[in-house]
Amino acid sequence: MGGNHTQIKFILLGITDNPYAQAPLFVLFLLIYIVTLVGNVGITVLVPVSPSLHTPMYFFLTHFAFTDICYSTVISPRMLADLLSEDKTISFTGCMMQFLTFAFFATIECHLLAIMAYDRHVAICHPLLYVTIISSHVCWQLIASSYLFTFLSAIIYTWCVFGGSFCGPNRINHFFCDEVPVLKLMCSDTHSSEMVIFAFITINVVGTSMIILLSYISILCTVLRVCSAQSRARAFHTCASHLMGVSMYFGTGFFMYLQPPSSHRSLDQVASIIYTVITPMLNPFIYSLRNREVKGALLKCRSRLFNHWQHKKVLSSSAGTVRVN
Repeated sequence: MGGNHTQIKFILLGITDNPYAQAPLFVLFLLIYIVTLVGNVGITVLVPVSPSLHTPMYFFLTHFAFTDICYSTVISPRMLADLLSEDKTISFTGCMMQFLTFAFFATIECHLLAIMAYDRHVAICHPLLYVTIISSHVCWQLIASSYLFTFLSAIIYTWCVFGGSFCGPNRINHFFCDEVPVLKLMCSDTHSSEMVIFAFITINVVGTSMIILLSYISILCTVLRVCSAQSRARAFHTCASHLMGVSMYFGTGFFMYLQPPSSHRSLDQVASIIYTVITPMLNPFIYSLRNREVKGALLKCRSRLFNHWQHKKVLSSSAGTVRVN
């Protein structure tokens, strides 16, 4: 990238320029961000300390929750600061790094959703082979290969978005440095960059969504052959909630990135808010906190903490009594 890029500064126009709407939106998005952190941090802490959750499914969920924390933190703090600040400038390097980290965590989320769907497919459709197919070694291989491929994709993706010449307006009509609004500011030809970006989006987004779709179709076909109506209802309930989360994430992603640049409208910001702010908040409830095993682990942890607090209280009282005597 050219040396003059380091001198460039962009201006993020944000969600709204209405001063009366900025304070209520700040409170709303701050609450959403806090709930996102509490829910996802809770999962990353709960799974390691609960032996009953030491299974591949929750191993993947821990990485998923960690990704949601990072993914949301890349976007929300800057968006919140801009809602209260008059200075909305961001350096070229800052904008590029925000996009790089956003691209990485957004893409790894696609891969993790596909891995989790495949894990459920094996668990339900091939239960006798589950331990062999989804071994601890395989879990780490899936995670490591996803992180590596996603990192390389994010580097190339970022180069395509920021590798051209910027010599015109510097106002980004968005609340973060995203592909479409940044490419609109380029004064060099963006056709080849858009083709490379489209290819990587097809591989990472369409490819993983097909894995998810085929996995859940296989799961539903298997569930329909189950004799127990209660088991069918429970499986359908789980699949429906998971597919709702997947649909929100991939649906808004398809809307944003698989349409021609000329077609982008004001609805883009609404779609962006859904998949960058709302979805990370909902994921702990969709994938974990509605799960019976997670609820049981939470109750056990709460019971252990209460007993530990009671024990310390008793010891403290005993020590006080001894000192008085």
